[in-house]
Amino acid sequence: MEVNQIMMNKAYKFRIYPNQAQAILINKTIGCSRFV
Repeated sequence: MEVNQIMMNKAYKFRIYPNQAQAILINKTIGCSRFV
């Protein structure tokens, strides 16, 4: 019995408009995760 697997990648692209406090937090989070 043969099982075929299909890998599906789903991505959602959306634009966010954060306020200044949120933007700082996002930049810190992304800045940290870049070097992992």
